[in-house]
Amino acid sequence: MLNWQIVLAVAKKEIRHLKRETRMLFVVFAFPLFLLIIFGYAINLDVKHIRLAVLDFDKTKETRLFVNSLTQSEYFDLVTYLNNYSEAKKILQEGKAQLVIVFPYNFTKKLTRGESVRIQFLIDGVNGNTSSVIYNYSNFVANTYSMKLLSELSNGITTKAIDLPFELEPRFWYNPELKSSRFLVPGLIGIIIILTGAITVSLSIVREKERNTIEQIFIAPIKPIEFVIGKVIPYLFLAFVNSILVVILGNLIFGVPLKGNLVLLLLAIILYIYSAVSIGIFVSVVSDNQLVAFLLVVIISVLPSMLLSGFIFPIESMPFVIQLITNLTPAKFFLSIIRNLLLKGTGFLLLWENYLYLLIYGSFFVLLSVVLYKKRVLIRL
Repeated sequence: MLNWQIVLAVAKKEIRHLKRETRMLFVVFAFPLFLLIIFGYAINLDVKHIRLAVLDFDKTKETRLFVNSLTQSEYFDLVTYLNNYSEAKKILQEGKAQLVIVFPYNFTKKLTRGESVRIQFLIDGVNGNTSSVIYNYSNFVANTYSMKLLSELSNGITTKAIDLPFELEPRFWYNPELKSSRFLVPGLIGIIIILTGAITVSLSIVREKERNTIEQIFIAPIKPIEFVIGKVIPYLFLAFVNSILVVILGNLIFGVPLKGNLVLLLLAIILYIYSAVSIGIFVSVVSDNQLVAFLLVVIISVLPSMLLSGFIFPIESMPFVIQLITNLTPAKFFLSIIRNLLLKGTGFLLLWENYLYLLIYGSFFVLLSVVLYKKRVLIRL
């Protein structure tokens, strides 16, 4: 038989403990709400607001009507008109457009003569799933407009029998085979660094608090900064080795190339590790036990890195408010760097803002950790 008096006594003791652990209560209640918001808004498999650019060599009413038929829906947003193929290559490489439509010379004249005309679609194929959806969307709209135009042509413009006025000619750049592994493998580096950087560092330092050994360490002839650096060095090394290993195995097993500069890649990995470790240090300062530390790291870094960084779900399809929140995770900027370096060979001039963000992000959390730690020490004194 259970002694319910003992059970209730233990329960009351635990309730008193929870009342003292206000941070734990906050995590327990905030975590489900956080998951609800993130999973409800961020996880969206629909691809909307596709950035569209147009290279129009014909410049006629018919080409403008075709573009309008795409931009009338929420799936396509017209970014700009281009003048040549060099601009098309540049805008795709910079990621400012996901789709470039190329209308050939004499497009309208050939249509009026009843000849079949090809419209070239240049698609950023880095994300194979998104690229397929872009092509399917554009193909559907093009066929619908094509049937409408065919009906108009058959009403007296021409008597020549034709199947469709024009057909699409897709070209998938940077990932012609549309392999999802080439999109996901670079993103895995960001997740691995967060796991081996933020989580392990925070738990390692908080473990000293739980064992009441951290006070003994601080009264010893060792500075707090020396203790922290000594703690994080092994994890920095592990995160760096794991990242390089993923790049090498991704190339050997999945064929993920390295088109960009190796030095820029190493610099990006180092800055991202710095950002991840800074989160771990911050969490270790504000947490008194490993459970709270683990949950905080998951909320602050792991889940945002997986859901809000563009690792799986396209950021441009998220609501505007969620898109703003994605700027709070360094994984978004790191994935932008590494995918551009590995798959596109993009140079530093197009990526320097992402590097700067990683440096600022890491430095902010390091400074915040120092300030909070000094305040906690003064309170204890």
